[in-house]
Amino acid sequence: MQIDLGLLNAVIAVAKAGGFREAARATSSNPSRLSDAVRRAEQQLGVRLFHRTTRTVVLTEAGEILLQRLLPAMSEVESALDAVNGFRKTPAGTLRLNVPVSAARLVLPGIVPAFLARYPDIQLEITAESNVIDIFSAGSDAGIRYDENLEQDMIAVPIGPRRQRYAIAASPSYLDRRGRPEHPRELLRHACLRGKFASGVLPEWVFEKNGEVVKLKPSGPLIVNIGAGVDLAVETAMAGIGIIQLFEEWLRPHFASGALEPILEPWWKDFPGPYLYYPDRRLVPTPLRAFIDFIREYQQYSLK
Repeated sequence: MQIDLGLLNAVIAVAKAGGFREAARATSSNPSRLSDAVRRAEQQLGVRLFHRTTRTVVLTEAGEILLQRLLPAMSEVESALDAVNGFRKTPAGTLRLNVPVSAARLVLPGIVPAFLARYPDIQLEITAESNVIDIFSAGSDAGIRYDENLEQDMIAVPIGPRRQRYAIAASPSYLDRRGRPEHPRELLRHACLRGKFASGVLPEWVFEKNGEVVKLKPSGPLIVNIGAGVDLAVETAMAGIGIIQLFEEWLRPHFASGALEPILEPWWKDFPGPYLYYPDRRLVPTPLRAFIDFIREYQQYSLK
């Protein structure tokens, strides 16, 4: 029996993602193309691989058995092809990264252009989102996360600034009108612009000074998704509507322009910078290895 490897890859993608839409998102394809590939795989094999309903896509018993045998075999195929790739003068291939929106905005712009200039045969696919997901079931090779979100059995490589801070700011017009807080608890009497994760959780605002930690859940006229809605929150703060908490690096240009004024700076809480992480395995794909070596070089240079 002969079958196109591309069809088998489609089966694996749909099984890992648990659906056609999710698999299309993870593989930069489209649901109808994946559905057609799975249908052709089933025709060539002569068995049904998935139970399909309007809401779920679940492997059949035959599909389960196929996937159990297929995953190690496809991993060996990828390893064999990557071993050959190591003989090229210039690394080539696709590198898929899943990163927080903050990393796409604040960390990667200083790294990606120089990396792609050095390795023109590598295609970099970056998915930026605010919710924490299993990056490998989503089809990514590596991810960027902060300490508290690192998964077990992963290798972590520092990337970007090693210390960061959450800054608090508002427009001068707002502060002239409502007053300048001198203690974090005073924020409970102010209009605050908040962010929420895709899960619906609204994180607390945390402050620290001389060992005193203050955690607040302020209220205000605007709540945005952490990620896509952050720029809207910044614009709203600059318009004088309320107080915003965000990465210091994100707000720094607006401090320099005078559009926003930092407040409560002695209370700004710092935290460790992000890490690139990837599975602890013997053979790292060539594009990922090139990226790891590049960011290690970049980190050494940036610390000088």
